[in-house]
Amino acid sequence: MSEDEAAASAERPPFTPNETSHPWRRMVAIGDSFTEGIGDPDPLRPGGHRGWADRVAEVLAGSVDDFAYANLAVRGKLIGQIVADQLEPAIALRPDLVTFSAGGNDVIRPGSDPDAVAEQFEDAVIRLSSDGATVVVFTGIDTNFTPVFRGIRGRVAIYNENIRAIAERYDCIVADQWALKEVQDMRFFDDDRLHYNALGHHEVARMVLRALNVPNDLQAMQPEPLPRLTWRAARTNDIVWARTHLVPWVLRRVRHQSSGDAVTAKRPDALPVQPRMSGEEPPVDQ
Repeated sequence: MSEDEAAASAERPPFTPNETSHPWRRMVAIGDSFTEGIGDPDPLRPGGHRGWADRVAEVLAGSVDDFAYANLAVRGKLIGQIVADQLEPAIALRPDLVTFSAGGNDVIRPGSDPDAVAEQFEDAVIRLSSDGATVVVFTGIDTNFTPVFRGIRGRVAIYNENIRAIAERYDCIVADQWALKEVQDMRFFDDDRLHYNALGHHEVARMVLRALNVPNDLQAMQPEPLPRLTWRAARTNDIVWARTHLVPWVLRRVRHQSSGDAVTAKRPDALPVQPRMSGEEPPVDQ
């Protein structure tokens, strides 16, 4: 460490965690499958999904009496659809905390332009923050660890730099998935190799709470070791995955369909959050 760095370090006050109740009373989450919670089935709601946003809301509700939460996210939506369908309903709920994740479905499509996505993203942030709400935005995950999406790593990196620049201009909080090395492991993903499983959503929830500087009791979870597979077994798994997940995705693109075409928001109104009781938590170890 240089003398200048040592002096700066000595002058910098030590980090102290936020020990007081957080300031937010009304959270609204908007976005796509990531925010809806796909990959994290909720055993308390058959057919429903929990996800990182529900987990964050449960923690925030635990320290204030009048906390309310809405989740308008719908799987499969592009950023233009999210802006058109979710922004005005979100603003109408008068949140003081908004989580906004959008553009991921655009970026993974061949030929997409992350700069064009950023233009729509910035316009949305301006509108969401116009009444003083705290806005949380997300970078995309570093896809280098997965062969399926390694080829779009450059587009994701450009998308992320745009998100960070927008966050800087409008004083947003950045939840940085790119830096979340814990989830760069297929054991944190659902069988479709695209969405987080319960482990992944749990880790994202911990990340968001750190970004908000909210104390919590969520602990890091350790997945089980991957079983050793023969080459033939691994290829068989790849074939099953392609038939079950990749081919339907491609067919929807060809037909201009979306997995969310017949889906509505799981929590369209800002309602009180019921905390999870002991024994109601789904098992997180995979």
